[in-house]
Amino acid sequence: MNNGNDKLRYGLRVIDIEIQGLRDLRDKLNAAFIEAVDLIHDCAGSVVVTGVGKSGHIGRKIAATMASTGTSAYFVHPAEASHGDLGMLSPDDILLAISNSGETRELSDILLFAKKNKLPVLAITKDANSTLGRIADVVLELPDSREACPLERAPTTSTTATLVLGDALAMTLMKVRGFKDNDFVNLHPGGKLGAALLTVEELIERHGDEELPLVGEDTPMQEVVLTITRGMRGHAGVVDDEGRLVGIISDGDLRRAYGLQEANPDAAAIMSRNPKTVGRSMRAYEVRDLMKRHKISAVFVVDGDNRPIGILHLQELLRL
Repeated sequence: MNNGNDKLRYGLRVIDIEIQGLRDLRDKLNAAFIEAVDLIHDCAGSVVVTGVGKSGHIGRKIAATMASTGTSAYFVHPAEASHGDLGMLSPDDILLAISNSGETRELSDILLFAKKNKLPVLAITKDANSTLGRIADVVLELPDSREACPLERAPTTSTTATLVLGDALAMTLMKVRGFKDNDFVNLHPGGKLGAALLTVEELIERHGDEELPLVGEDTPMQEVVLTITRGMRGHAGVVDDEGRLVGIISDGDLRRAYGLQEANPDAAAIMSRNPKTVGRSMRAYEVRDLMKRHKISAVFVVDGDNRPIGILHLQELLRL
């Protein structure tokens, strides 16, 4: 296969085969899925996921997805389980065992332990009549779809279907539990996800008691320039006598002001009125999207009386 187009065609063929496998999975899904969701939802302990080889790799991902979306879960390798890690399982746990054939010998010890200690067993397998299928309390049966491997041996379509089935379980449980943004933030404090879900109040708390770049409506332009420079956000807010935000002045407003006939106009003459503002409870990603949508680079945070309590710059949000 030396021709580039042939390689592309074959890559697309692999994707098509796996897409068909997911269609088969969709057609195969039945009431057992509801039983599985209810079993996990009612579990007082954790979902202990186990599997060998590719099934083990997929199992680790399923456990991680569940754990990050409100379902207590962790992965135990069956070989390690046979050498002491069985002690990690508690009487309130559920065992989720993954085996495409349902005849994986390495699962025997952990399955025997589960049955001996009356732990419910949830199986993901292609054969409900296999050893695993017969032991399990609930079986989620995979479709007998063609593997995308040229030899039809390497787990490809089957592992994709298992992964998607795990996602379906985790996301359905997330929905049943009423898992919200605040719950997600608690479990994802780091990285992009955690940063994007921070509230505006949490963002402005990071700045401490910094002095906001605010001026009055009658403030001369020269003083406005100094205020913007000190504020280091490229903007100044304009407030009325009662401290309510009535306008905003950007670097662009200042440049346009130099074209005015008046030598030193006041803030009211050069400000942009009715600026976009945000409240304390908005999420960082919502503020970012608002700024991008309206093509603005800074926004003031205001309280219920429209008094400024903070300022956020687009570059700060993008750095998060």
